Amino acid sequence: MTAQPAAAPGTSSPAARLQAVLPALDALLNEATEAVRRKVVVNGRVDSDALDREQRAGHGLAWLATYRMALRELSHWSERLATESRYGAIEEAILRVGAAEYLAQIIGGIPMNQGEIVRAADLGLSPDRPAELLGEAGRELIADGGSAEARAELAALVRDADGRAGFGDSGLDETHGQFRDEMRRFADAEVTPYAHAWHLANSYIPLETIQKLAELGVFGLTIPEEFGGMGLGKEAMCVVSEELSRAYIGVGSLGTRSEIAAELILGGGTEEQKAHFLPKLADGSILPTAVFTEPNTGSDLASLKTRAVRDGETYKVSGAKTWITHPVRADLMTLLVRTDPNEPGHRGLSMLLAEKPRGTDEDPFPAAGMSGGEIEVLGYRGMKEFEISFDGFEVPAKNLLGGVEGQGFKQLMKTFESARIQTAARAVGVAQSALDIGLRYAEERVQFKKPLADFPRVADKIAIMAAEVQIARQITYFAAREKDSDRRCDLEAGMAKLLGARVAWAAADNALQIHGGNGFALEYQISRVLCDSRILNIFEGAAEIQAQVIARRLLEAAG
Repeated sequence: MTAQPAAAPGTSSPAARLQAVLPALDALLNEATEAVRRKVVVNGRVDSDALDREQRAGHGLAWLATYRMALRELSHWSERLATESRYGAIEEAILRVGAAEYLAQIIGGIPMNQGEIVRAADLGLSPDRPAELLGEAGRELIADGGSAEARAELAALVRDADGRAGFGDSGLDETHGQFRDEMRRFADAEVTPYAHAWHLANSYIPLETIQKLAELGVFGLTIPEEFGGMGLGKEAMCVVSEELSRAYIGVGSLGTRSEIAAELILGGGTEEQKAHFLPKLADGSILPTAVFTEPNTGSDLASLKTRAVRDGETYKVSGAKTWITHPVRADLMTLLVRTDPNEPGHRGLSMLLAEKPRGTDEDPFPAAGMSGGEIEVLGYRGMKEFEISFDGFEVPAKNLLGGVEGQGFKQLMKTFESARIQTAARAVGVAQSALDIGLRYAEERVQFKKPLADFPRVADKIAIMAAEVQIARQITYFAAREKDSDRRCDLEAGMAKLLGARVAWAAADNALQIHGGNGFALEYQISRVLCDSRILNIFEGAAEIQAQVIARRLLEAAG
């Protein structure tokens, strides 16, 4: 049965109009999913070759589903705030502009990146179908929130907010709001004043700063209390990651290492491994690093070649790894290796908890059978990236995660939800930083006898940044709450990461544009934020891989 267009809400509020549009968005996504299925399903199953050939359609479907979730969570955010009497003028302005922009893009074309726009016809729908389904409610939202007046109003409210967290109520409860405030105070005092100098010098984040993070409980945030952690959920992790990344993505990412290692050990470790490693991860006395990627594998982890051969009570590791973050100062490597060369793909992979001594710039890897060199990078500094070679590097057999070979890939897969949620939170923090910096410059920089922020094109940039940052924040926190409720959320986590990374890059690019030529100067902070934002679309699953995974899940679920 063909779905009907959304009914016109008459003179209802923007929030009510958005709520009225949501069923039409569901209908549109269902139609698009069925249209793409006709392109890629063979004998009742999604055909991998067909999905590869139809990447534009599949990835476009992933983006449409992401927009649908984004608008739904924007609506839920407004409902929660209204119930708590926290929904004010700036929140309504964010909803008006954000909903209008995303609905207009659904009708006219969704940017998967700055050069690839996906339109209804790419999905197998008629070009007019999105507008037809969205109906009068959609047209009214776009006409209202897409106007120059609506953007000017939001920009003015953002300017008046004077640094208010998120330039709009983020919807956090009291406990998480307190966490945000504590992390903000720490970041303002210990990170923000020094971050740009660390970046320009390509220097490590000082160990003193790392120790203070440990004292705040950052590394043990989600580790159960029985192992010395705080036992909090992923939403708390998002708040902490966002605030620290708002100051400097390197500091915000330090917790990622401990999060991944702890999740691996909690999910797959023996009781002895949990008792030995988790308390040390929680208090920061050991710093971990993830050692997964190889030079010729990228996202294709099932093709890993690094070998670990058991010799008595020891594994001897040989092979090469690349893009390893913070390995020199790490005490523990979660090391993905192939223990059975006869098993194809992921079946022969195992995870080792490989301990190592800390190194220095002069002697980065003071361990027998281990060497490496730094990869110089544009941004995401403070921890440093390395290529690493192993030649007979020894790991005690008791440090095989879980004590059973062949479980490494499955163990790693269990961490992907948390890792992508945290990456999305880091992206929100970077995007918020770009908005902070861009707004401050637009207020202070005077041209033709008035601040840059008074010019409509600059105000437009501020408005869309404010709207998109809040949208990305809401879908990220939603994914975290799903994880905290023990519900499968790989789809939601992937969508949050996909959108958050694009929003961070767009915000940084817009903020640099506001700076004009000064933005291109290394002395200005926005040059760092631009470089930092770019990596978010690549690590923890490149955007194209992420869209492929989302598309397959949508198509399989529809079957």
